[in-house]
Amino acid sequence: HDTTYVEHRLLEHIQDLNVIGARIIENSVRMKDNIIMLDKGSKDGVRTEMGVVCGTGVVGIVSQVSNHYSLVLPILNSRSSISCRLRDTDYFGSLVWKGGNVLDAYIDDVPRHAKFKVGDAVETSGFSSVFPAGIFVGKVSEVLNSPDGLSYELKVRLSVDLAKLRDVMIIDNPDKIEIDTLKSQVIQEKL
Repeated sequence: HDTTYVEHRLLEHIQDLNVIGARIIENSVRMKDNIIMLDKGSKDGVRTEMGVVCGTGVVGIVSQVSNHYSLVLPILNSRSSISCRLRDTDYFGSLVWKGGNVLDAYIDDVPRHAKFKVGDAVETSGFSSVFPAGIFVGKVSEVLNSPDGLSYELKVRLSVDLAKLRDVMIIDNPDKIEIDTLKSQVIQEKL
């Protein structure tokens, strides 16, 4: 895929958001629960639950912040789950990493009637306030049956090679606090 095109699309999706540039100072890819440490923290405007991207796509989500540093839960972590969709369709699911190859993750529970093929683009769905919709995540590399055989499981070749990553961008969605507050009010009313 053409990296410059992917980078151009990424910049389009985040142009209205505040972006904090950061450098990776610690990174693991060989464990089940990998972690990335960045050289920016709360004094730089970083907060938990911010999305982290690079020029080729999604990296992860900020999980902890100190004054000058932040920890990122990358896609390559068993607790990571990022809401994704197949580009130009309404089919979505959670992208999860199951260990093993650092370039492969999976989307479970894709309905049998979904129309897609190997090579289709996978992008963020925009259903969470962490990432705007349309940020490239990877491409469908294989179609598997779900364990119960009732749906598909898609193997996704990730667009970001976390092992080679140095510089990232932290996305500050100014609407996130408002969106989350609204959601929590609705949840409170239901209780």
